[in-house]
Amino acid sequence: MVNSDMAKPLLANERDDPAPSGVLCGGTISILGSGDFARSLATRLLYSGFKVVVGSRNPKRSSALFPADAEVTFQADAAQRSDLIFVAVFRNHYSSLNALAGDLAGKVLVDVSNNLESSAGRESNAEYLAALFPRCTVVKAFNVVSAWALQSGPKDGNKQVLICSDSIDARSRVASIARAMGFTPVDMGALCAAREIEDVPHRLLPLWTIPAALAICLFFFFYLYNFVRVVLHPYLMEKKNRFYKMPVEVVNVTVPCVAYVLLSLVYMPGVLAAIYQLRNGTKYKRFPNWLDQWMIHRKQIGLVSFFFAVLHALYSLCLPMRRSARYQILDDAFKQVKQNVTSSWVEEEVWRMELYLSLGIVALGMLSLLAVSSLPSVGNSLNWREFNFIQSKLGFGALVVATLHTLTFGWKRAFQANRYKFYLPPTFTLTLILPLLIILARTAFLLPCLRTKLARIRHGWEKNTGARFSDLSDASTESSSNV
Repeated sequence: MVNSDMAKPLLANERDDPAPSGVLCGGTISILGSGDFARSLATRLLYSGFKVVVGSRNPKRSSALFPADAEVTFQADAAQRSDLIFVAVFRNHYSSLNALAGDLAGKVLVDVSNNLESSAGRESNAEYLAALFPRCTVVKAFNVVSAWALQSGPKDGNKQVLICSDSIDARSRVASIARAMGFTPVDMGALCAAREIEDVPHRLLPLWTIPAALAICLFFFFYLYNFVRVVLHPYLMEKKNRFYKMPVEVVNVTVPCVAYVLLSLVYMPGVLAAIYQLRNGTKYKRFPNWLDQWMIHRKQIGLVSFFFAVLHALYSLCLPMRRSARYQILDDAFKQVKQNVTSSWVEEEVWRMELYLSLGIVALGMLSLLAVSSLPSVGNSLNWREFNFIQSKLGFGALVVATLHTLTFGWKRAFQANRYKFYLPPTFTLTLILPLLIILARTAFLLPCLRTKLARIRHGWEKNTGARFSDLSDASTESSSNV
């Protein structure tokens, strides 16, 4: 094989030769184009047992960039060698293929291109290609798969290949090729679906917009609230300059509030869903759309919560490193010496901080397990019971531990009058409201009367019907784990 980065597999444990002679088991597939994606596509097709013929405008120049087992020739020759052809050129170069119209007639063209912008309101690339070559069958596929995933294999990229075409047979054929390459084909229907498929790469974290916006709003709310209490109140009431606390200390008080509230919002829709089902006496009535959307975004909300919890841990570790903290320690030591105090040890405060830190570490560890199990590669290795235990029981346990962490931080401060700045309660008291409601509701659902009724509903029982269930022991267990 030639010494080219694109000609070599990206994974070190793969063989140097992508397709040794004598093991090709698939048919011949042609590729029109010699760019990065075409080279990656050729590599993966060779690994999957297909013979590959690449059509290039300059075969002599392009042949050194492709694996040795890929035959690089002129575009006209490549178009004649196979009845299934991957078109790996940009939309504005489609017209350069007009000279091949006769050779392409009656063949399947697989369009792998993407738009530079959203195709909303106009025809897709695949539809444009079909209009240019009306005697061909056009299939849209592989545009959502990156060149990295093609070279390294689907284990390191998105496994799904979205496919659409007006020909069922053509869709089935391209789906078979995708499966042979190790990907999972997804039939999207007729060619008009190409507009939606081509818009997929333009979506910037579609499921993260709401969680990110929610986190930003919570951050600004709690930051402003803490700024008023920690910085503005001392400045106005005591003429003390505390503005130096804004970059670190105020942020460190804010990020755990955001993490705690977001973690509560992960388990709040489950409580609302249970209440909704108990009230209606059936599981067959749809939840409101806002509740459905809330449930869909729970994973992303949980991961954002974990992000803010990690920030809180890092900021807390940095607190003693601040120059202001060192000055404060020196000032306190000087005051203690001046007052002839031999020991400033307060047993209650020592125990409070020990418990506070320990519970915080445990909560962060549990959140780490939740975050790791959310990764597809980890989640796919778990069976349903294991995944449900981690995400439901362990997740709720993390919420309980985080609540205890917050309570030990607050200790008696909620009952001290000097803690109410401008009559505003301490920040931790605001964050406790929602989690405590969730914990109380989840505890109430464990009562036999509610647990049994909820189990019946989730197993098909409906109010005012004759359906009866005699054995609900397993149902009760499942209900309590799914709330």
